[in-house]
Amino acid sequence: MTTSQDPFATDRQEPPYGGPEREQLDGWLDYQRDTLLTKCQGLTAEQLKTKSCEPSTLTLLGLVRHMAEVEAWFNNDLTDGRIEGIYYTDDDPDGDFDNLDSAVPADDVATYRRTLARARAFCAEHTDLDEVLTRRRTGEGITLRWIYLHMIEEYARHNGHADLLRERIDGVTGD
Repeated sequence: MTTSQDPFATDRQEPPYGGPEREQLDGWLDYQRDTLLTKCQGLTAEQLKTKSCEPSTLTLLGLVRHMAEVEAWFNNDLTDGRIEGIYYTDDDPDGDFDNLDSAVPADDVATYRRTLARARAFCAEHTDLDEVLTRRRTGEGITLRWIYLHMIEEYARHNGHADLLRERIDGVTGD
């Protein structure tokens, strides 16, 4: 993380072009994480809350909040069992996207960064990509490799959304 005043600032690094699989997975996942933050850099709170188009409630800030929820899932079901949603409830399953009126972007990105730290700590405790972890709620087995691949896929999809949102807001495009 850099010392910029922008809470979305990153020191995004290109993922490695070779090396051990775990190193590549970590590199690609971190690259995707930082890409989402990069798409939000330099925008006002109002711009971060700008919806894609009606009736969608998709926004850049909503994507950051959503990915905080996804990062929390990264290990909640595998370690602590189900914990309460950060922005959503059973009665309001889209709260991460819908409840932005009083949202403070710097607070939301701080929450996001905390979920990243927790997910990274979880991965540091599990070194075997083929380790089968048991989902507490369902009893299903899931490998750490599957989690990595799913997370990379989830970010890649949402970073595409972020690209379009950012272009709509101020015309900025990029990777």
